[in-house]
Amino acid sequence: MRILQRLLTLVLYVIVLAAGPRPYANAQSTIQTEQPDGTLRRLHAPILMYHYVSELPPDADNLRRGLTVTPQQLRQHLEFMRSRHYAGVSLYEIYLALSQGHQLPPNPVAITFDDGYFDHLTNVLPALRDTGFIGTFFIITEYADNLRPGYLTWDQVNQIAAAGMEIASHSKTHVDLQTANHDSLVYEILGSIESIQANIG
Repeated sequence: MRILQRLLTLVLYVIVLAAGPRPYANAQSTIQTEQPDGTLRRLHAPILMYHYVSELPPDADNLRRGLTVTPQQLRQHLEFMRSRHYAGVSLYEIYLALSQGHQLPPNPVAITFDDGYFDHLTNVLPALRDTGFIGTFFIITEYADNLRPGYLTWDQVNQIAAAGMEIASHSKTHVDLQTANHDSLVYEILGSIESIQANIG
């Protein structure tokens, strides 16, 4: 818990200089996209990033161990934040706060889940619902397109979106974007956003 306490005391200083289209879709969102108003702002909003939320498989390597928390650990983290009166916000709400002065609740925290693993439906969504937090789920869209084992299908992503969670792009194929050329970047970034829009609405 000490590590989580330290994470929650980190200050995120972000200056929005420019903004593109809305990066994700949420089936129940009522927030409208607007242009930045040109004001530079900074705010305190910890962002927690999770990957696997499951028990470790017997053959787990160092990477898997480093990217995994158990369902019990996630619930402990969420209960800790709830006991300290943190309020879950979406990344889009943080964007609106920085770009337009949107009012965030006291003690905002964004909770994110990378890669679109199946355990995000079975282990993460119930924990978020039980504790009253929202999460942002970053989906590798080609994995959902191809029904890759161990990852969410589009039907399952829709279940998460219908529960009020944010669905975001994590590229088409999870390649290293730092080494990609322009055409690859367009495919990976814009293509994944279009896939989410087509499948989530």
